[in-house]
Order: sequence, then structure tokens, then C-alpha cells
Amino acid sequence: MSQQPLAYLNPAFIESAEGRPIRLLSEYLEPHQRFSEQRIQDTVVFFGSARVSSRDRALRALETLTSRGASGTDAGYEAELQRSRKAVEWARYYEDAREVAHLLTTWSLSLKSENHRFVVTSGGGPGIMEAANRGAKEAGGKTIGLNIRLPYEQDPNRYITEGLHFEFHYFFMRKFWFAYLATAIVVFPGGFGTCDELFEILTLVQTDKISKRTAVILYGREYWDQVLHLQPLAEWGAIAEKDLALLNYVDTPQQAFELLRDHLTAHHLQPGTAQEAAAPGIAKTRG
Repeated sequence: MSQQPLAYLNPAFIESAEGRPIRLLSEYLEPHQRFSEQRIQDTVVFFGSARVSSRDRALRALETLTSRGASGTDAGYEAELQRSRKAVEWARYYEDAREVAHLLTTWSLSLKSENHRFVVTSGGGPGIMEAANRGAKEAGGKTIGLNIRLPYEQDPNRYITEGLHFEFHYFFMRKFWFAYLATAIVVFPGGFGTCDELFEILTLVQTDKISKRTAVILYGREYWDQVLHLQPLAEWGAIAEKDLALLNYVDTPQQAFELLRDHLTAHHLQPGTAQEAAAPGIAKTRG
């Protein structure tokens, strides 16, 4: 008779419905261990569209399209050309996210701390996520990617720090790690997923499930004023007027960086703030 494997080494059990609690715990405990080992104290999270290209890629695609020109079989050429031109305009958000992450990381590296502070974190994929990880890496800092395992997307980008690339099966466990160490979130233009992440964080801040010292920054007022018109929520009484102040709007990398720096300095670096409290993934697990 063959030897029966230990239950926790039995893939058939671990991947079964009965093994789901173990899988859930694994998506909490394994990242917790790695954050502790890498001495990650807190993070700044970047959200935004996966569909944004860098300026170089967008320009190359437009150049290729225009040099090819329309043929008799290109019924959709003008529509394709219009989309490509829009992609070049859209690319400014990639470059801005890259610069904000670079400015933030350069500043955070100047802080005297035994732990890594305000580490740039993204969903680990392409677009704005790649831009944020890229800017942080180019500044010489650590950077985190919390990727979600999906059947059709998304591959992790190449700018994530080794050992800080995480793969999640459960969306809610991924969201937990977005929120748990966050001191601020910067939300660039995006679609349903970006809005979902934004409102998740706003709800947690509004209901005191995470600290109101978590800044929520919307980047690109031109975009967000068209997509989100929230004043009627207050006028109808669905939210308090003061809840609208949870959102901070910026339009340039320098504005975003200065708002982040001032917020982090006031609420996370002064005596009696989070600077003196060890990160959940570090000292609380030691000793």
C-alpha cells in the first residue's frame, strides 16, 4: 500500500473546496512573511488603467499605422487611427505616474529609517501599474507588485523588485494587501477595476476601517471630473458633505509629490504618528 501524503502536502486536498480556508490563509501569511523579511513598513499605492502605453510605445504604434496608410480593404482604418492618436494623448498619464513614483521614491530613500518607507505599490500589471513600478525602480528603490491570476491577463511587469512580486487568486485578499500597509493611494485614470479599487478604499476610510490618515489622491481632474460627479451624493444625503473632502485632486507630478510628501510628513513621520509604530508585517512578528 502506498504511503498517504500528509494533508498539507496533498495537492488534491489543498485545491479542494474543503481546502479553501488554507488557501485564504496562505494569501495572508505568505505575503506577511515576505513583507517582514524585506522590512516593508508602509506603502503608497498607485491605481490606474492597464491599457495605457508609454509615450514611446504609443508614438511607435502611431508611426507604424500612419506609414502603412489605408488600403482598399482597411474599412476601419480611420477609427484605428483615431484610437492610436488617443493612445498618444493617454500616454501622458503613464509618464506622469512614472515621474510621481520616481519623485516619491527618491524622497523616501532620503529618510533615516531601518525599514523601507512609503514603498511604491501597484497591481503588478501593465499600463499605470508598470509606470509606477518603473519610476520607483529607476529611482533605486524597492517596489511591490500585487498581481491577480486571471485566465486572460495579466502578466507581471518587469520592474517589480525581486521577492516583492505576489500572485493572488482571491481579489479580496489582494485588496486587503493594497489597504493594509497603505499610507496614501494615487488614482490615475482607469476603468471599472480602478473605480472599484478607489471606492473600496474610500468606503474603508469613510467608515474608519482604515485610518483617515490614508490620503486619497485623484490624478487628472480633466478625466475624473467627467467620470465622477459626486456632489449629488451629498446633495441627496447619501454621503456627508465632509466626505467629499476625502478626495484630493492634482494635475501634475510635482503637485502629486508635494501633496504626498506633506501628508506623509505630517501624519506618518512626526513623533506619535505611524513612524514610531512598527509595521504590522515587521516588529509585531519578531521576538
